[in-house]
Amino acid sequence: MTIWQPDPDALHRPAYISLADQFARAIADGQLHAGTQLQPQRKLAYDLGLSVQTVSRAYDELIRRGLVVGEVGRGSFVLPPPGNNATPYLTERSSELIDLSILKPISDQSHIQIMRDGLSWVAEHLGAPAALSFRPSSVLPRHRAIAAEWLRRGGIAAAPESIVITDGATSAITTAVMTAIPSGGALAAAALTHHLLIPLCKYLGIHLEPLATDHDGILPDALDHAAQRGQAHAVFMQPSAISPRTTMMSERRRLEIIDVARRHDITIIESDILNVLIQDRPAPLAALAPERVLHISGFTKTTLPGLRLAYLSAPERLTASAANRHLVTNWMATPVMVELLSHWIEDSTIDKLIEWQRTALAERHMLARQMLAGANFRGHPQSLHLWLELPEGRNEDQFVAQAMQRGVAIASGRAFRINDRYRQDAVRIALGPTHLAELRRGLQMITNLLKEEAEPLLPMI
Repeated sequence: MTIWQPDPDALHRPAYISLADQFARAIADGQLHAGTQLQPQRKLAYDLGLSVQTVSRAYDELIRRGLVVGEVGRGSFVLPPPGNNATPYLTERSSELIDLSILKPISDQSHIQIMRDGLSWVAEHLGAPAALSFRPSSVLPRHRAIAAEWLRRGGIAAAPESIVITDGATSAITTAVMTAIPSGGALAAAALTHHLLIPLCKYLGIHLEPLATDHDGILPDALDHAAQRGQAHAVFMQPSAISPRTTMMSERRRLEIIDVARRHDITIIESDILNVLIQDRPAPLAALAPERVLHISGFTKTTLPGLRLAYLSAPERLTASAANRHLVTNWMATPVMVELLSHWIEDSTIDKLIEWQRTALAERHMLARQMLAGANFRGHPQSLHLWLELPEGRNEDQFVAQAMQRGVAIASGRAFRINDRYRQDAVRIALGPTHLAELRRGLQMITNLLKEEAEPLLPMI
């Protein structure tokens, strides 16, 4: 792989600013990824024909701009991009890194065979509507009936015609947000929320209002106050172990939130993408307040990554709007994959995949408790990740960059934070992206890093 180098012929006075600008452009263009170590200053100075002092001042300037972090004795390396739209995971998997940054279910070779067998079944049984039709109404009615039965098993009574089948939870979230809030409106959410909700609201012209939380999730008073200020036409909820902090909201808190929503006529968007993977979870919000909840039930995170499908169920008053919003943004879910999902629900393959996932997650959570003993982290027994709050004085972006420098990728809390109003530096550690032995090594690296003193933000000279 070619390593990016500054162009000495493009330097102009003052040279250190010109050099810093070249680095900044390379970072912005993706030529220098987060975690990339910059050359030692003496070597770069020699290569460019500059003084070490000039290169040192350029690195200082990059640190001042928040683009680079420097550790005494280790060197300087690129930080994740600034702003709320930062991607929490690696956009490309590097064979040199243990990737604990991306949230995905655990899988092994058996999952590949299951997918192959499933696609073989679809190839043998594929009908003309799924292969040839452009009209959702002619393709999906039978699949909506199966979806309604699936939701009923999770405690939600949804009419088949109220269900929109989408290509994954992201599509469902987009449709739900567009259905619940007009452009220029306001959506309230926990201060730490789904990382894609932040840029989505920006693109749609929707104000995203951060709400205070405690160990049980969003505080009802926080939602009430936001509604009184006109900052909560709807509220986005992740009540069942999928939120960044893996919160499992109690039924009492769910009822308190619903009471506020009813008093202010607030629509609730419930992201319940782990759904039945979570054993003994309280009743979904959609079961407690069916008249105002847009409910999202996913399969990608509970079964295997290739099954990118979700169910969005809407209250009767929003059914037509949800269908229309999905139509204009996605038209319809991929019929061939919907055929596969429906078949797997009917023959219990989905149940077997979910049970396998529970067992595998239990083993990984046990390992994490052993490896991170004494650290301040949260994780539900069936969550796909851990939320690690950092000790006082440790910066989350610096911690992520330091971890990457040691060979493990994790996600900065900044990617999930609406703003810094309730900031507590933290990182997300995904448990599913890699095999168990590699997870053990990654957790050991993180444990070792936690034991170190915070390094000063200075470049190596």
